[in-house]
Amino acid sequence: MSPRNSPQFPVYVVSKGRHETRLTARTLEAIGVPYRIVVEAQEADAYRAVIEPANVLVLDPAYQREYETCDDLGESKGKGPGPARNFVWDHALAAGHPWHWVMDDNIDGFYRYNRNAKILVSNGSIFRAMEDFVLRYTNVAMAGPNYEMFIQRRAKHPPFVLNTRIYSCNLIRGDTPFRWRGRYNEDTDLSLRMLKAGWCTVQFNAFLQHKRATQVIRGGNTAEFYAKEGTLAKSRMQVAMHPDVSRLVKRFNRWHHFVDYRPFQQNKLRRNPRVEIAAGVDNYDMELVSIAAEDADGNRVKFSTPANKLLPVAEA
Repeated sequence: MSPRNSPQFPVYVVSKGRHETRLTARTLEAIGVPYRIVVEAQEADAYRAVIEPANVLVLDPAYQREYETCDDLGESKGKGPGPARNFVWDHALAAGHPWHWVMDDNIDGFYRYNRNAKILVSNGSIFRAMEDFVLRYTNVAMAGPNYEMFIQRRAKHPPFVLNTRIYSCNLIRGDTPFRWRGRYNEDTDLSLRMLKAGWCTVQFNAFLQHKRATQVIRGGNTAEFYAKEGTLAKSRMQVAMHPDVSRLVKRFNRWHHFVDYRPFQQNKLRRNPRVEIAAGVDNYDMELVSIAAEDADGNRVKFSTPANKLLPVAEA
């Protein structure tokens, strides 16, 4: 596989209680992207039984003890994935990596979105493309792919959106003066603190992640947070942490937080003069191909996916 078909920065998955499903790990393995998975000590053996043991990192409990939850609940409930994400941040820096990827554990596909088609990819070319894009600029703090569910194929979408929240699959610049915090909504909080400090974020529509709904898959924070208390507590925390741009709204019979990102459109990308951009279109060796398979009777059939009835592939 060409180096252009794989990310240049390390990939980490933060997981809890999902060694059986491990959707993101399986997805990364299927497309040949190396990764490490961070788990709590009591679950390490369960993960090592189904994942290459060398790829399983055990969370240092000091990150849980020292984590800033932004509430007064103390140890009465779990602190969410933030401590593990901070562990990842420091782990990557200690290994000399200026950027790192950190992903939730319930992602079961990545797509190239082009000409209104959502195209399932078979290697890590899209990660390298996103990395190369942010390196063109000196003031991008975080980037990542949008959710597949938010991109309607019959609507027009720009290839990327500046200065909004980055969720679930985060490419983070390590030397920025931030860390994860908050028992809930840590993605939104980190995005907002970066934007308020004048940095830019890049949310890609050209590249998408298919993330399962948080409350659908057992494990993670589902039982501890949402199954018991719904969405009101996390929405209230968001409003309390950023009242200048956040408010409570009720939609679909549930409480949500609404964030106004318009004040941050003044944050402009600054080109890195040391990076040369070649003329023309660079598809990172991606090609659109159809995959055929055999049905139970031995007949050749086109393989299809629920998202777009095609299985196009990125090949080296």
